[in-house]
Amino acid sequence: MGVSAEDLLAADERLRTIAPLYLNVAGEAITPERIALADGVVVGDPDGQTITTIRSLLDPLSGAQGDRRTLSAPAAPVAAIVRTGSPDLRLADAALLILVNRTGQSAAADPDLALRSAGLPFEITDGEPSGVAHPLDPGAFRIHRLRRKAVVAIGAEHHGQPADAAATPRLVLEGISPSVEGGFPAKRVVGDDVIIEALLYGDGHEQLAAELQWRALDEDDWRVARMTQLPNDTWRATLPLDRLGRYEFAVEGWLDRYGGYRRDFGKKRDAGVAETIDYAEGRLLVEQAMARADRATAEVITAWLARYDTAPDDDARASLLLATDIAELIDAADERLHRIRSEPGWIDAERIEARFSSWYELFPRSITEDKVRHGTFADVIGRLPAIRAMGFDTLYFPPIHPIGQSNRKGPNNTLTPGPNDVGSPYAIGSAEGGHDAVHPALGTMDDFDRLVAAAADHGLEIALDFAIQCSPDHPWLAEHPGWFAWRPDGSMKYAENPPKKYQDIVNVDFYGPDAVPALWIALRDIVLLWISHGVKVFRVDNPHTKPLPFWEWMIGDVRARHPDAIFLAEAFTRPNMMYRLAKIGFSQSYTYFTWRNDKQELTDYITELTTTAPRDFYRPHFFVNTPDINPLYLQASGRPGFRIRAVLAATLSGLFGVYSGFELCESAPVPGKEEYLDSEKYEIRPRDWQAPGNIIADIRLLNNLRRTHKALQTHLNTRFYVARNDTILYYGKRSPDGSEMILVMVNLDPHHPQEAHFEVPLWEFGLPDNGSVSVEDCAQGHRFDWRGKDQWIRLDPQEPYRIWRIWSAS
Repeated sequence: MGVSAEDLLAADERLRTIAPLYLNVAGEAITPERIALADGVVVGDPDGQTITTIRSLLDPLSGAQGDRRTLSAPAAPVAAIVRTGSPDLRLADAALLILVNRTGQSAAADPDLALRSAGLPFEITDGEPSGVAHPLDPGAFRIHRLRRKAVVAIGAEHHGQPADAAATPRLVLEGISPSVEGGFPAKRVVGDDVIIEALLYGDGHEQLAAELQWRALDEDDWRVARMTQLPNDTWRATLPLDRLGRYEFAVEGWLDRYGGYRRDFGKKRDAGVAETIDYAEGRLLVEQAMARADRATAEVITAWLARYDTAPDDDARASLLLATDIAELIDAADERLHRIRSEPGWIDAERIEARFSSWYELFPRSITEDKVRHGTFADVIGRLPAIRAMGFDTLYFPPIHPIGQSNRKGPNNTLTPGPNDVGSPYAIGSAEGGHDAVHPALGTMDDFDRLVAAAADHGLEIALDFAIQCSPDHPWLAEHPGWFAWRPDGSMKYAENPPKKYQDIVNVDFYGPDAVPALWIALRDIVLLWISHGVKVFRVDNPHTKPLPFWEWMIGDVRARHPDAIFLAEAFTRPNMMYRLAKIGFSQSYTYFTWRNDKQELTDYITELTTTAPRDFYRPHFFVNTPDINPLYLQASGRPGFRIRAVLAATLSGLFGVYSGFELCESAPVPGKEEYLDSEKYEIRPRDWQAPGNIIADIRLLNNLRRTHKALQTHLNTRFYVARNDTILYYGKRSPDGSEMILVMVNLDPHHPQEAHFEVPLWEFGLPDNGSVSVEDCAQGHRFDWRGKDQWIRLDPQEPYRIWRIWSAS
C-alpha cells in the first residue's frame, strides 16, 4: 500500500467532482485509513467475511459523505480525519473524527489536540475524557462524534453607542521612542540631542501635524518643537539635554486643516485647475483663525484679509494663501482639531562618565613592595601617575572598610588563616567600625580624603565598592539585631552564591522585623556619607541578591540629591534581572562579555545590546577580568590573548574596565576554576609594575584612542562588516557627525596567524565599489589609501589587531 491519508484525500477531491468515491479493494488489503475517506466499497466476498468487516468500518460513517479533511501530518503515526455530512466543514454543526493507527506498534492520539491544532471549533460528544491521549493498537481505528462549540457571546453594550465611539480619538498616536517597558526612563547623557519619534496617522488623506513637548522635572513650562513628517507615518523631532537630571516629554498630534488646504490648493494652482470656490475656502479658514487668535495676531490677520480682498488677480491671491507667514499665524491660532496626546515619557540625562569611562581596579593594601607590609592610601597616591599615564579616568577600590575576625579567610579561600592573614575585604565590619569606617591599616578618613584630592589632581575619580554584606563582627549585629534573620538556635546562616560559600559573611534581612525603614535609610546614608567625602561613583556588589524596590528607592533618593552619582551593577545573572536593574536606576552594568570569545558569540551579543530594547537603558561595562573571574580564555592564551581582549573591550564599549594584573598578563588559575591562584581577595599581593611582557603600551594606546575619537565612546554605533574568516572579527564605528569611521579588525586566535579577504565599507560614505578612502593606521601612525571595496589582511598573534581611521578622500 504505502498510500497516506493525504494522498487519498487529494484523489478524493479530484474524483468526487465526477461522482461519489467507491473504493475497489479486490485483491488489496482493506485498511481503515482508506475506508475513512470513501463513500462506499466495491469488493468480492468469496469467504463471506469481507463484507461483514467492511460494514463494521463503513456503517459509522453513514450520513457523513460531505466535506472531509485530514488533520495529521504525513508522517504522523496516527492519521486524523474529519468527515461531515455538510458540503463545507466550515458550515457544519456536527462531524466525525476518525483516528487510525498507521503503524505496526501501539500509538496514542489526543483527539482534542488534533482538533485544536487544526483550528476546528468542535467538541467530542461521545463521553470520552477530553485532553487525554488514548492508545490505539496497531492498525486500529476509533471514531468520535463531534458537535460545534458555542461561540463566545459578546453583548452589543460592550461596544457602546455611536456617540461613545465618536468621542474616542480619531487619530492614532503610537510607537513613541525612546520608550522603556514598564514606564522607566531611557538613559542618555548631558549634551545628547535625543531623537524622538512617533507614529501618527488617521483615516483618509488629511494633513496631520505633530509637536514634541518637553521639560526638566523642576520646570513648570513646556518647551515645544514641531515634528518633521517622514515616510510611513513617522514623525521626528530632537530633544536637547542641557542639564543633569530627569526630563519629561510627550508628543501631541492633530488634524492640520490649513496645512492640508495649502498642500491641495498648491497642487491645484500648479496644475491650473484651482476654482473660485478653492480660493473662497482658503479665505474662510483664515477668517475662522482670526476669530480664535489673540488680539495681536488677530490684528495682523485682519490686515492680511484686507490685502487679500484688494488683490488684483488670482495669482496674487494664491501667493497670499500659500505664504509662510499666514500659515504660521493660523498655526498659532489653530484649534488643533482631533487633538491627541501621548502619555509622558522619561529620559535620565546623566554625566558623560555614565556612558564613557575607563576604569582601573586595585586593592589598596597590595600597593606595597613587601608582602608583610600592608599598603596604605598614601601608597596609592604614589601609583596615581602611572595609572593616569595608562589613560584611565576612574580608580576603583574593593571595600576599604574594617575586616572581621570571625571565620576569616586565609590564602586561596582557605578556612585556616594564620595570625597575620589579612582576610577578605568583603567581610565588612569589626570592632573598628562598619561601612562608614576605613580599615585602620589603610589609614584614616583624613588620609582617604587626601587620596581623593590627589586623584582629582591627576584627572582620576575614585569609585568605591558598595557591598551590602557584613562580617559576623559588624557592629550592626549587636546594635540592630532586627536587621538580620536569626536561626532558632540564635545562630545566623552565612552567605552563599552556589557553588561559592562565604563563611565570613552574613547578610542583612531587608524585610526583617526592624528593617523597614531603618535599615534602608541607614544604607542610603552610607552612600551619602561617602559622597560627602568626594566619591560619586559606586560599584554595587551582587545587587541582584537584594530587593529591587530597595535599589529603585535608594538610587532615586540619592540621585535626587546628587544627579551626578553613578551606580555600576555587578550582577552576573539572568538577562532579565540584569536588564531590570538597569531600568530601575543603575547607570552601568557588568556583562557577559567575559564569556563571549568567538566571532559569532561576540557579534550576536553586541547586536543584541545595540539593536534591541536594552539599547535605551542598559549600558554595558566591559571588564576584561575581575578579582572573582580569571577568564578561561586568558588562562590559555598567553600575551596575545590579553592584547586581543583589551582591544575588544576598549573599542566595542564606551565603558572599559581592567583589574590590576591584567596589564602584566597575570593568569595563573586555581586548577579547574575561573579563580586566580593566590588571589589578592585573601592576601596582599605586591607586583613588579614593569615586569617584562606587559601590555601597558597597548592599554595606553587604546585609552588614548578612546579619548581622541568620539566614535569609540559608545557601543551603540557598532556595525559588523565582512571578513571572510571565522576567527577574525571586523567592525566599524562612525563618528557622531559622520565625517570619519574607526575600523577595528581582531584575530581572535591567540595561537595562529589568520588571513582574510575583507570589505571596506565604501557605501557608508556614498562611494562606489571602486571608490577610495584615506586611511590612518592608528597604532603605527602611517597613512595610505584603500582603493576598491575588496582588500586582504594577515594578522599574526604577536600583532593580533588593527585599528584604522578612514574618511572619504572627497
